[in-house]
Amino acid sequence: MYNVKVKLMNKDALVPFQANKGDAGFDLFSAEEKVIKSGEAELISTGIMIELPEGTEAQIRPRSGLALKHSITVLNSPGTIDEGYRGEIKVILINHGKKDFLVESKMRIAQMVVAPVAKINLIQSDELTNTERGEGGFGSSGTK
Repeated sequence: MYNVKVKLMNKDALVPFQANKGDAGFDLFSAEEKVIKSGEAELISTGIMIELPEGTEAQIRPRSGLALKHSITVLNSPGTIDEGYRGEIKVILINHGKKDFLVESKMRIAQMVVAPVAKINLIQSDELTNTERGEGGFGSSGTK
């Protein structure tokens, strides 16, 4: 189990938590009120800073309920928080809906999943091993 330190920056900030036992994601909350106009994106403050353990990252992902009910999602999904970042976590939300959307202070706006990061070396090569799939991509496996 990893320990992640969370620093609250203001009175509207809340410590992220898992809504249900076994959930992968921690709910992130808005620390401000802001309107996201239809078709536009806004940077939403969470009012928190975190200290991730070495060898981990945090991924910021959409909340399915906001996506289904209001067409609100995380624009750069998943957003990545690197282990060395110590600034405020902010979330880029986009409104794909037809109506403006009010983000309220202390509203659940996204979820954060902390995951290990594989340590790899990239090695330049003139050849790669062959596979059954090969270079097939973008729909090469069909739809049925």
